[in-house]
Amino acid sequence: MNGNINNLIGNELVIGITMGDAGGIGPEIVVKALADPAIRRLAKFIIFGLDEQLEYAADQIEINPFWLRHPHEKLSRDYPRQVVVADYDEYPVPAGIHAPNRIAGEASMRFCTDAIDAALTGIIDAVVTAPISKTSWHMAGSPWPGHTEMLAAQCKSPRKVMMFVAGPLKLALATIHEGLFELRHKFTIGRVFEPIDLLNSALKDYFEIKKPRIAVAGLNPHAGEDGQFGDEEKRIISPAILLAQEVGIDAQGPYPADTLFYHAAQGHYDGVVAMYHDQGLIPIKMVAFDRAVNVTIGLPIIRTSPGHGTAFDIAGKGIANENCMKEAIRVAVQMAKAKKMKPQVTQVTQK
Repeated sequence: MNGNINNLIGNELVIGITMGDAGGIGPEIVVKALADPAIRRLAKFIIFGLDEQLEYAADQIEINPFWLRHPHEKLSRDYPRQVVVADYDEYPVPAGIHAPNRIAGEASMRFCTDAIDAALTGIIDAVVTAPISKTSWHMAGSPWPGHTEMLAAQCKSPRKVMMFVAGPLKLALATIHEGLFELRHKFTIGRVFEPIDLLNSALKDYFEIKKPRIAVAGLNPHAGEDGQFGDEEKRIISPAILLAQEVGIDAQGPYPADTLFYHAAQGHYDGVVAMYHDQGLIPIKMVAFDRAVNVTIGLPIIRTSPGHGTAFDIAGKGIANENCMKEAIRVAVQMAKAKKMKPQVTQVTQK
């Protein structure tokens, strides 16, 4: 970050953190991350969650509660404490249930929708979301399969892309929560161009890369091998890359995914566009499992999240690793500072 951004006072920023699924590791990693004085110095924080669950998590890991509880109905940017819990005590989620649960799904959806509204109205400068259970959301009747789709709908954003920041890798996905064999029905030039475009803008606006070098992965083995293993590279991916190049984006490919991520991790590219979820997420989690951050780009607000799930199997045991949550907070703060320094960065190339 440049000197002017470093001179910003941390307390000028207010970061919202949603607690995630009450039965998962969300409460624990939120408490652990914010218990670190170095993290608390970065900004003020509003936790959208359940005070009882957070206190239970704090007791399990022997941390004294350091936050102020406040009813969620009266959100403010000017709380007198560094950390405040906007408490949703009307949701009676029982402690100790570490599995998908309808009430937990209803509560975690509410945390998210209210945090998004707070970001849209300027009460908070960014949203950091702890992991939710898609099964809990489904049990609660959610119209969205996950965070990304909810964010796009609540923000009324026609364009949205899932991006990951993990050590040396910055990656965007062309498709996300879709069955692998369903891709051929939704795979279009626009679906490939959009992540190239939005990743290019995000790298410039939020990560200070003036001329991003973006590598685009192929869909098929060996990037199709000149059409021997599928023609999507010629019909869809190459035209999308050409379209990006025509608007001034330094995009190259399509490259075979099995070698592309090695070169990207070595710093040969500033960003990578993967064609489907696991193609991108496997190398991300191999390189930086406990530091990967999910960023939704293309929105009028800033949203980051740890790049892992609810981990029901270890929830309530006090052994969850909070490093991903810390990284998600740091990235949110970095992006919020950049946005404050550049008021025109209100949306990532909304067109």
